[in-house]
Amino acid sequence: MAERELLAVPMTAAPGGALDLQSGIARMAGVLWCTRWRATPGKLSKVVLIFVHPSSSFMGHYALSTMAELGVDAVGMSTRYMNNESTLLLENCVLDIGFVIRHLKSEGYERVVLVGNSGGGSLVPLYQSEAEHPSITAPPGGGAPDLTKASLPTADGLILLMAHPGRSIVLTEKLDPAIRDEADPFDRDPELDMFDPANGPPYSAEFLTRFRAAQIARNERITDWAIARLEEVMKRTNGKVHDLPFVVHGTVADPRNLDLSLDPSDRKATTHWGEPFTANFIPASLGHYTSLRSWLSQWSNRCSNGNGPACLKRVSVPIHVIYGTADPGCYPSYAQQFFDAIPHDRKKLTAVKGGNHYLTGQPEQKQFACQLMADWSRALT
Repeated sequence: MAERELLAVPMTAAPGGALDLQSGIARMAGVLWCTRWRATPGKLSKVVLIFVHPSSSFMGHYALSTMAELGVDAVGMSTRYMNNESTLLLENCVLDIGFVIRHLKSEGYERVVLVGNSGGGSLVPLYQSEAEHPSITAPPGGGAPDLTKASLPTADGLILLMAHPGRSIVLTEKLDPAIRDEADPFDRDPELDMFDPANGPPYSAEFLTRFRAAQIARNERITDWAIARLEEVMKRTNGKVHDLPFVVHGTVADPRNLDLSLDPSDRKATTHWGEPFTANFIPASLGHYTSLRSWLSQWSNRCSNGNGPACLKRVSVPIHVIYGTADPGCYPSYAQQFFDAIPHDRKKLTAVKGGNHYLTGQPEQKQFACQLMADWSRALT
């Protein structure tokens, strides 16, 4: 019978650099909290899966208990930015994953597999690429950490589960280009408004070309502003204030959420946050609250290190890409991008027929996905 336990992973400074623990009260104690499900009480399985996301708490992930029931230990981890992505630096998330892998390997697990679910699907390739080929000496906004001095332990395999290619990529593809004034989301350009029935759906190829170009341009404008503002803040405060918060309006404007002929799949015309027009503006949806340095690290199309397919080109371990055909936000083309970027033949691409993003209310699809992960992980050599 499977058992559940709370796992406390000590965090220590990476060699040659201080550990940034400014986010999260529990992390101030130098500890990362995880939940582990063991297949057999008191005994390790040969392989352990770590379910990863930059900011969501995966300590209650839907797959944990099922994986243990299938004979594979599973850990749901949270980074120091649990439920608070406003100051998130992807580079610090990489450190956090490293602490968990190092701890589990020290306990005696023979193989460790990283499972990047949803937004974790780009973080996991970033981690593994830096573990195999360290290259990042600082986040895009400067400062710690220096990942080339972090001595990151490598994982033995990667699973990308209902994953998108990167926070900067997916936000750019959802940025509302109709917004003319960053302080007023309802000051809108009707020629670029996907919610104006005059433009669709269905959307013309000409509209989509203009729309996508304007999305990229808006991301670039925000990036330019963030870089200049960060420099100004540091100068005006003599370096005493190293960051400031700001709001980004209109972050769920993807024509694919209304026009199902684009990137066709089994999905419905909706988003992870409900009806598209409302989701575009409500506080709880994607990336509205951020800081100057966090924007550069996770949301900037130009500066972020979190491009999943690009990172995969530097990864040598086996990789399994699993996607749901009814996922409203992670499309089959995302899975194909990941698969095509893998530079070796130890790769697999599998669809979960009818699967939604978190397999909510889908016990058969959940069992199928978990069995896939269990069988593939046990077969690693």
